[in-house]
Amino acid sequence: MKIERLYAITIYLLNHGKTSSSELAKYFEVSVRTIQRDIDSLCLAGIPIISFAGATGGYEISERFILEKQLATSDDYSYILTALQGLVSATNDNKAKQILEKICSISKSNNNGIILDFSVLREGDENVLHLLQSAVIKKRAVNFTYTNNDNVTRTHTVEPIAVLYRWYAWYLLAYSKVKDDYRIYKLVRMSGLKITDEPFVKLHESADIILKKTDKKDSRQYRSVTVKCKKAARSRVIEYLNGRVTNEFSNGDALMNLIVVENEQLWIGTLLSLGDNIQIIEPEDIRERIITAAQKIIKLYK
Repeated sequence: MKIERLYAITIYLLNHGKTSSSELAKYFEVSVRTIQRDIDSLCLAGIPIISFAGATGGYEISERFILEKQLATSDDYSYILTALQGLVSATNDNKAKQILEKICSISKSNNNGIILDFSVLREGDENVLHLLQSAVIKKRAVNFTYTNNDNVTRTHTVEPIAVLYRWYAWYLLAYSKVKDDYRIYKLVRMSGLKITDEPFVKLHESADIILKKTDKKDSRQYRSVTVKCKKAARSRVIEYLNGRVTNEFSNGDALMNLIVVENEQLWIGTLLSLGDNIQIIEPEDIRERIITAAQKIIKLYK
C-alpha cells in the first residue's frame, strides 16, 4: 500500500541519508516516477525533504526532523525478538541477553514462524568472540599469532573493528598498522589472542562502510571449475560447493560449474570426499592437483 511505502521511504531516508531516486526505486521495486510522486506526497504531509539536483543528487530529510511516534508494531517486535534470540544463541553475549529481556517485556508476541538457532557458531570461539568484542568497545589493539592460507605463521598487532560471521566461519575485521590498511582474519587461524594497552592510532569509519570497501579490494584468486557429477552427489555439490548445473543428462548426472578460491583447501577436500561420484573436466591443473592428492593418500595406505 502507498501509505506503508511512504512510511518506509521516510525511515529509509532517516537511516541512509541522501539517496537518489533510482536507488529508492530499486529498493522499493517501483518506478522512478512513482518515487517522485511519493516524495511530493511526503512534502505535502510536512516531512522536510531536501532535493539535490545533478548527477550526485537525491533526497535527504532535514536534520531537524525527528520521528516521535511509536516506530514498531507488534509484528515488528516479533522480528526484533527473533533477531536478538539468534544473536544470543550465536554469541551468548550478556548485553544482548539484557536487551532481549527488555524487548520481551514490551512485546506481546514472538510468533513469526522463524527460529534462528546459531548456538553451533560459538563452539570453540565463544571466549575469543567476547575478548574481541571487549577490545572493540575499549578501542584497544589486539595481538595474536596467525597462520594464513599459505601456511605462513606470523604475529600481528591490529586494531579490531568488528567480528563478523560469513563464509561459514567467524572473522575479524581489523586495521593493520603495518600494512596501513584493513584486513580480515579468520578466528580459527588465531592463537594466543591478547588485548594490549595500545589505544587506536586513528579514527575509523563504521564497520559496514569499511567492510564494503574491503570487499571491493578482495585479492583472492577465484577459479572456475567444470565437473561431471553423478546424480547421487548433486545435492552435496550444490550444498557444500555452491555448484550450478549447466547441463543435465537423462540419467540424472550433470555438468556443473564451481567457483573456488585458488589457495584454499576445503573445496579440494570436499571434492576428494565425493570419490568417484564427481570428475573434474577442466581446468587441467586442477585435475592434476586432485590426482596428486589422491595418489599421496593411496601411497600412505600402501
